[in-house]
Amino acid sequence: MILYGQQNISEQDIEAVSKVLTSSHLTQGNVGIAFEKKLSQICHAPYALAYCNATAALHASCLALGVNNQDIVWTSPISFVASANCALYCGATIDFVDIDSQSANMSVHALKNKLAIADRENKLPKVLIVVHMAGQSCDMAAIYQLTQQYDIKVIEDASHAIGGSYHNHPIGSCNYSDITIFSFHPVKIITTGEGGAALTQSGDLAKKLALYRSHGITREPELMTNKDEGPWYYQQIALGYNYRMTDIQAALGLSQLERLSYFIQRRNVLAKQYDKAFSNTQFQALTQMNGSTSSYHLYVIKNANWSQDQKVSLFNKMREKGIQVHVHYIPIHLQPYYQELGFALGDFPKAELYYQQALTLPMHTKLTNEQQQYIIRTLLDLG
Repeated sequence: MILYGQQNISEQDIEAVSKVLTSSHLTQGNVGIAFEKKLSQICHAPYALAYCNATAALHASCLALGVNNQDIVWTSPISFVASANCALYCGATIDFVDIDSQSANMSVHALKNKLAIADRENKLPKVLIVVHMAGQSCDMAAIYQLTQQYDIKVIEDASHAIGGSYHNHPIGSCNYSDITIFSFHPVKIITTGEGGAALTQSGDLAKKLALYRSHGITREPELMTNKDEGPWYYQQIALGYNYRMTDIQAALGLSQLERLSYFIQRRNVLAKQYDKAFSNTQFQALTQMNGSTSSYHLYVIKNANWSQDQKVSLFNKMREKGIQVHVHYIPIHLQPYYQELGFALGDFPKAELYYQQALTLPMHTKLTNEQQQYIIRTLLDLG
């Protein structure tokens, strides 16, 4: 089976992990600190904090921004459910902004209109979580301008997008957001097995992110409410969680970062080959924004003429041929849990239309040119 996504593990990666396994610290050691420092350098963000997964990083980010049960959070309906769940963990009300049909990213036009209505109704969100779908940045300058007008905090859910860029700045620099989140799941650009990170330019937010990551405990005297009782002393000053990344994971991530540029280059080569193959066919790729570089976590095609039965038939036939196509994503608001919250079919029509038309093709750095040509021939023959 040609997988839709797959990790790329080298001998260097294995050696890095093995070195930690024979060291004195499997967690909370120097390797985790080194991984965070490297992320910070690559992304041009002063602060990087590693987490056990991106969902934990999203949750901690909402907490760090003060999200509670009095607040509203908006995100994209085309994402994995974690992009919305993180707000619900804090007791907040969740809502969505429809997508741009061509890119599958949050529509700036829809955001502008929804903000104007919410302002009149006194229902503005406290936080906006934008999702860089498939690895391409949203139009962050335009989004930032709108959120600044209404004093809304911004989290970039860049789970797909490490190694990408926007306006000549690395995704993760937080030039247009308060916090950026990465995921290091095995199908993502780099992997730590499971893992995630939160990056920020704010020292204050970095302290809060660190606090919520580790049980709400601090050893920093300036954060303590009582007198320091000795070198062993710590205080729990908030209700935090055990969201730390191990040094085993961090060692793998640190080694993987050495090949980040290659991973992005290879994914872009594969994407261009897909683009060329489908340029004059019924299949349409997601559009790419000028001034940005996608990390191409996913390669999504759309067919405006598919019926539900035709899409299901093609999906099954491709898998029978040994090609693990997939669909990213079922709109979050159509999940049964979210429909119980009051969302319904028809609420976000562009997201729903995208879902009907979209199919994800294999995209990863272990994919060979021969495998890709087989995917292309099979899809064109069956499609």
